[in-house]
Formats: sequence, C-alpha cells, structure tokens
Amino acid sequence: QVQLVESGGGSVQSGGSLSLSCAVSGYTYSSWCMGWFRQAPGKEREGVAIINRPGTTRHADSVKGRFTISRDNAKNTLYLQMNSLKPEDTAMYYCAVKRNPIYTCDYYFSRLSMFEYWGQGTQVTVSS
Repeated sequence: QVQLVESGGGSVQSGGSLSLSCAVSGYTYSSWCMGWFRQAPGKEREGVAIINRPGTTRHADSVKGRFTISRDNAKNTLYLQMNSLKPEDTAMYYCAVKRNPIYTCDYYFSRLSMFEYWGQGTQVTVSS
C-alpha cells in the first residue's frame, strides 16, 4: 500500500522560509512523477512543482525562483524548499505521485486527477 506523509508546514512571516518533506512508502514502480500541489481556501487545487525520476523539474510561474522541488531517491522522500514566502502562498500543501507516466511530467502538471496517490496535506500560513 502506497503512503505519502507530508511534514514541515507551519506559520511564518512574509519573506521567511519553510521546508516541506513528503515520505513515500510502499511504492515499487520504477517510473513516476512526483509533485507538490496546494489549495487555498475557496480556490482550486493547483500545481506548484513536479519532478521525475531522473530529476527533471518544473515549477509554477508563481513560485519560480522562490521554491525548489527535489527528491532523495535513497530516502524515498520528496522535498519542497520555499523561500521568500508571500501571504498568497498560504494554502494546504499536498504531495502526490503519478505512477508509470506515459507522457512527460509536464503533461500531468495541471492534470491533478491523474495522480493516483496523495498525502493528507500540511498547512502553510504566511502572514504579512
């Protein structure tokens, strides 16, 4: 059974930093896309960043230059380093896994329904 457990959320002032982690267990597929997504109150869930097994990444324009997605394959852990946080970054952050992708991870970035596994989410709150 695949499980994803996020950690690292919290409250921070504008301009601060947070680092999110997502521990993945029970996943045995050799090919995947892993990503971070967020959902603010009253808004749809959106893609933040995505990474494939070789390490190719994509970041949403709204976080480019501030957030960095990375992955430690040996530890089966996904990370999101968030710097220069803004109040508009306030949201519940989720990690997710798309198993055996047929297309590049770019294709799945905005197709959230195609991700099979999701974590429970971790709250990030940025105050001005």
